[in-house]
Amino acid sequence: MRKTYFFYIFIVFILVVFASPVKAVQKKLPEEKPQEVSIFNFKELILSIESQKEVVPLDKLKEWSIVEPSLKINSEKRSEIENIEFCPNDPIFCRLVSNLREKSFLKKETRISVDKEKIRSFIDELATKFDKDPINAKLKVDEGGTNTFAVSEEGMKINVDESAEMIAANLTNDFSYQESREINLKFDIVQPEIKTSDINNLGIDTLIGEGKSNFRGSPKNRVFNINVATEKFNGALIKPGEEFSFIATLGPVDGEHGYAPELVIKQDKTEPEFGGGICQVSTTAFRAAINSGLKITMRRNHAYPVAYYNPQGMDATVYVPKPDLRFINNTPNYILIQTKIEGTTLIFQFYGTNDERKVEVIGPKVLKKEADGSMKTSFTQKVYDKDENLIINDVFNSNYDSPSKYPHPGEEKLTKKPKGWSDKEWKKYKQTNGI
Repeated sequence: MRKTYFFYIFIVFILVVFASPVKAVQKKLPEEKPQEVSIFNFKELILSIESQKEVVPLDKLKEWSIVEPSLKINSEKRSEIENIEFCPNDPIFCRLVSNLREKSFLKKETRISVDKEKIRSFIDELATKFDKDPINAKLKVDEGGTNTFAVSEEGMKINVDESAEMIAANLTNDFSYQESREINLKFDIVQPEIKTSDINNLGIDTLIGEGKSNFRGSPKNRVFNINVATEKFNGALIKPGEEFSFIATLGPVDGEHGYAPELVIKQDKTEPEFGGGICQVSTTAFRAAINSGLKITMRRNHAYPVAYYNPQGMDATVYVPKPDLRFINNTPNYILIQTKIEGTTLIFQFYGTNDERKVEVIGPKVLKKEADGSMKTSFTQKVYDKDENLIINDVFNSNYDSPSKYPHPGEEKLTKKPKGWSDKEWKKYKQTNGI
């Protein structure tokens, strides 16, 4: 017991002896200040994307930062004991002394890192603003052959991964001596599918099919909308094997994109809405696709018979985002859509490669017609390849309700702004109709 008692007294004595000098040395050391966090030392970050600028304010940069204060042993400071591992007889004693020495030379350090996921999200949003889709060359066919209608343009797409890494690397560098920094973000050039130089390699040399419809008697706004929508398709190209979407090619339909309000069939009534008359265009495109021997993958008839679409049974209604009109280019090469209006006749012409197919359209036939105007119709599309093998045999049935179920205001002018219209759209309508 006496030996144990003296042992503990000895331990306490050693701790006091060694602790005092260490504390004395610690008082003589210069005070360690936290490392400056460089991300907060500048005003803003300027991102440059192909000559366009985007300024990232300091508040946004702070959202990206991760500040991590920590304690670290200052390895440059030395104690009287040079070799802290030298304790051959009593390792417990050495551990006590070593820990005390290390704590005496701890310094505070602040580290900065960035949240790369937040940066990526920011770049993703930026891409919606700066990315630019490539533009395919548009063509036209005349007596001299296939010529350029509009030249192709390269697109641009921000490389999100590389740009995020560049920003993260720059933010962890020292910005202490400048208020802002400009970073040129990485972007990739996106080539158009159809370049101007590819015109002669597309195999477009033959009129493979044509569709027509007549909009005689249409009011002024309807004629206006037909012209606007028709122009969207003039010069469009469909690559071999591609499923063509009328809605995707048409794009937005509203006052901001040049359309005027006109009657459309919607749910259980006919009412004015921007883009009324576009179904004249989709119906004509549908007829061109049928006569070209293309495979129809989506088509819907109108709710009731419309005189503009005679003969009944060969119409195709569309409404953004659906129903849509879709068909597949099942020819060996590209198809060029060319449109024109002659008087009140709308014409869609499909140019492509003559693969010697034969197209047979049977109908349309009125299967049933009621006194209230409702009816049922049907027609068949048969397509044979050059070896006279039947490759398409599709039947298109149409059921039409009575027009009386869809009341509409006729051609009377509106006297108040319809629900859902903006002030700008309503102002345009009043100007167009002299209200």
